Amino acid sequence: MQRILVIDDDTDICLLLRRFLTKNNYEVAIAHDGSTGLALLQEFRPDLIMTDFRLGDTDGGTILLKIKEKFPFVPVLIITGYSDIKIAVNVMKMGAYDYITKPLFPDEILLTIKKALESVETEKGSMQDLGEEHDGITTSHQKKKSSKPANYIFGDGAESKFLIRQIELVAPTNYSVLIYGESGSGKEAIAQEIHLHSKRANQPFVAMDCGAISKDLAGSELFGHEKGSFTGALNQKIGHFEMANGGTIFLDEVANLPYEVQVLLLRVVQERKMKRIGGTKEIPLDVRILVASNEKLIEASKKGKFREDLYHRFNEFSIDVPPLRERKADIMTFAKFFLDQTNEELGKKVKGFSNDVIDNFMNYAWYGNLREMRNVIKRATLLTDGEWIESKTLPFEISNYAKLLFTETSTPPVTVSVPVVEVVHNVPESNASNEVVSKPSLKSAAIEAEYDMILKVLKEVNFNKSKAARILGIDRKTLYNKMKVFEL
Repeated sequence: MQRILVIDDDTDICLLLRRFLTKNNYEVAIAHDGSTGLALLQEFRPDLIMTDFRLGDTDGGTILLKIKEKFPFVPVLIITGYSDIKIAVNVMKMGAYDYITKPLFPDEILLTIKKALESVETEKGSMQDLGEEHDGITTSHQKKKSSKPANYIFGDGAESKFLIRQIELVAPTNYSVLIYGESGSGKEAIAQEIHLHSKRANQPFVAMDCGAISKDLAGSELFGHEKGSFTGALNQKIGHFEMANGGTIFLDEVANLPYEVQVLLLRVVQERKMKRIGGTKEIPLDVRILVASNEKLIEASKKGKFREDLYHRFNEFSIDVPPLRERKADIMTFAKFFLDQTNEELGKKVKGFSNDVIDNFMNYAWYGNLREMRNVIKRATLLTDGEWIESKTLPFEISNYAKLLFTETSTPPVTVSVPVVEVVHNVPESNASNEVVSKPSLKSAAIEAEYDMILKVLKEVNFNKSKAARILGIDRKTLYNKMKVFEL
């Protein structure tokens, strides 16, 4: 009989879980706080642990860290409310198997527990195969593939091969790495690859989006705080750096950190030790630092947004991730990858893309990069009833992209009647001519007027996009897309 330890300060939830899991042939132990739960680990030796994220004496990140120190192969499920899902996802990046949201549903609980327990033996075997050797991206990625499905591929184009080579070179070192790239281009996935092929692969990988937290909380999120250190600090909190100790921390959009927090971060990077906010104890750190930004940090330092000395500390090695529109050879490789993922997720059997869709994908600029493509394909797959994704399932801005960019062509596009194809590599270039006729048209006049109006308003507000969008009566995202189209 497999053993499950439940840690939750809600007595009713504990009783319900014990009754339900016992009926389903699991042996269950209960703890109502973190310290009791940790004490039960050695005695009860659970096969799986379910813990509430918010406990009276600790939090999910702290208790997970302590569990993984002693029992690295025991899967941990985080129980959380909807308001804490983002935090729970971050804790998963530290090593939690999955999270379950309240209210709890029996079928979901059983399915998640079953998957978690089945993954344990596979994960152990995978780690034994890896040992201490890291023999390049392709080989070790394939070894891990049996235990955890891939969430990123690199493609076969020249840009992708160069990217792989850079990761292979820097991953075994302890260098700090700057990863530059547009939003959605896969910066965090590349950071995870660096971690997985480093000597720290068996230690935590902790990611923090510096652009998604308030300035007031940035220091607490990075370094943690002591109870009572400021208004609202009701319990001690472990920060991201402490969670990542021994492993890797990834700071996404690092240029968004407040200047005063950058000062504290510089000290941590220089001295490899830290204090929690409001604390006096020095905590030694052994953490590899990977950072990402969609703007060059040296340029941000010239504008006074980022400390130049901190930039030089981070800049031991840099990787530029090319946008998807510059990786034409890999566009359909990524598309097929996301289609396979979505088929599995939705239980569908869509075979591929029609010729029109392939043409749309190859000619679109993909302003949101891989993230945009994944969402487009998920939507299109959901809307597809047959075996092939058709252009009618694509968003308007993709299926009509050529019309937004060009007016009329001197000759109409050549239409070739060929069947849809499943193989999506080596897609031929479009036969359409891109020569724009000189004679005016209503369409060209409208586009020109729109361009002039947008440019005029942007200049008036010193390119403040939020103000410009309000004046133009459109939302900020629409304005951003139009600016991309007009190359403003």
